Amino acid sequence: MARGAEPAGERRRCGSVVAYFTSAKFLLYLGHALSTWGDRMWHFAVSVFLVELYGNSLLLTAVYGLVVAGSVLLLGAIIGDWVDKNSRLKVAQTSLVVQNASVILCGIILMIIFLFKTQLLTLYHGWLLTMCYILVITIANIANLASTATAITIQRDWIVVIAGEDRSKLADMNATIRRIDQLTNILAPVAVGQIMTFGSPMIGCGFISGWNLMSMCVEYLLLWKVYQKTPTLALKSAKVEESELKQLNVKKESDMKPAEGVQLIVEKDVTGFEPQQEKEISCGARIAEPFITFRDGWVAYYNQPVFLAGMGLAFLYMTVLGFDCITTGYAYTQGLSGSVLSLLMGASAVTGIMGTVAFTWLRRKCGLVRTGLISGVAQFACLVLCAVSVFMPGSPMDLTVSPFADISARLFESEPLPAIASPEDKPEVFFATGMPNLLNGSTTPANSDPEMSPEPVPLLSVSLLFAGVIAARVGLWSFDLTVTQLLQENVVESERGIINGVQNSMNYLLDLLHFIMVILAPNPEAFGLLVLISVSFVAMGHIMYFRFAQKTLGKQLFSCRTPDPKVSDSSPTGNTSTV
Repeated sequence: MARGAEPAGERRRCGSVVAYFTSAKFLLYLGHALSTWGDRMWHFAVSVFLVELYGNSLLLTAVYGLVVAGSVLLLGAIIGDWVDKNSRLKVAQTSLVVQNASVILCGIILMIIFLFKTQLLTLYHGWLLTMCYILVITIANIANLASTATAITIQRDWIVVIAGEDRSKLADMNATIRRIDQLTNILAPVAVGQIMTFGSPMIGCGFISGWNLMSMCVEYLLLWKVYQKTPTLALKSAKVEESELKQLNVKKESDMKPAEGVQLIVEKDVTGFEPQQEKEISCGARIAEPFITFRDGWVAYYNQPVFLAGMGLAFLYMTVLGFDCITTGYAYTQGLSGSVLSLLMGASAVTGIMGTVAFTWLRRKCGLVRTGLISGVAQFACLVLCAVSVFMPGSPMDLTVSPFADISARLFESEPLPAIASPEDKPEVFFATGMPNLLNGSTTPANSDPEMSPEPVPLLSVSLLFAGVIAARVGLWSFDLTVTQLLQENVVESERGIINGVQNSMNYLLDLLHFIMVILAPNPEAFGLLVLISVSFVAMGHIMYFRFAQKTLGKQLFSCRTPDPKVSDSSPTGNTSTV
């Protein structure tokens, strides 16, 4: 009997493994991993390509970043409205094809530019090459807009339908998606960077174009499989909308504990979704339609019950405290080598994954709303280290130097200023990392012997800065997942696209403001001021979320108990989602 039971148990285990790897959930993860890998490779490579093409200048990269941010800011609501008005499969497949085709076309154009750059420079006094640059930036921007549409439909809509009745399953799926994002953020740029280093930029273009071509075919097939395995994805009517929204609520309204004030919006006028007769639309109305959609989207976003939570998340984008080009550039001026920075980025990815784990655990113990509050406190507490680092030994902050000195000198005096103060003003800047002194080629003063200076002191400020940034990633990603799930659970299905499109626009707006802030104060002496402003914006964002949590939970805000029962535990097994 025992021998007979062992093969049966092994077959059941094998069957469950096969069932998982063929489930809609796993196929969605696989498709997202392929899509994100291609996205991260392209976003990393296109910036390098533009710098390489324009003579090691950041001008084209800056223009590209400005165009991308401005496009999502202006078109986010319109993209979301298009997602809402079309079938799920059509939206996903169209955005997938447009995104990958745009990247492939960009790669081909860049390869042509790399091959024939000298010839293009001589044609029409270089205007043909300029047109090629404009074409690359325009097509790359279209790819980014299509990627935005894909993220909205898959991460904000499909996941909700696949999760079914189980809120815990929705939280786990959101967390898994973020873990995939964290891993690809680190690994994809490393992979394409190695290809470009040991090959050439042209080989890198060819590799990315080939990858996107193969990935597009696989992702298209995976989307179709997920769509087939989840029949509710095919339905987008008023009745199905109401059932979808009820899926994430507990079955009996009386069973819902009053502590969890946030619930899914199901009170929607069904008659409002009945098909209306086609009316003649004038030319003026067609022209005005995008502007009306833009206005209606922002008004609808403002009227959402989770408006303050979404604004709180957007305010976190107004910061220099992340691993972007600004912070890494500052780290180089402080003597950190590339290898050290790569290790720090790896550590940030690990803490980001820890944040996704913390989110799922906190949500089970304390509920969704309180998870955001705890995550916000944890993030801000870690960022206090960044604020303290501004006043520590080794910090280049000097309030006697105007943050606008660089700009005023370039605009009005027509002479560039050095990016860092002269060695006479800062004789203490010597680095314990063995890096050369990055003082625009200046030599070390004779009276400043590196052996006589205390080695750990210069790195104290930058060490505290990056310790705070890395530790804060736990709270940051837990908070991000909290707001993401609040939007998923509390936005009616017919408005998921447009509301999340406006949320993306808000994120890009604050991100754009942070770049403008750096442009206005680019010198390292002003970086400490930018750190303090960033910490202030993070604090304001979490204050907004606190107000939202207070309005939602009232007096029970600080009573840490699970407000939303697990559907999978309280429901019969037959009703539990098994997708």
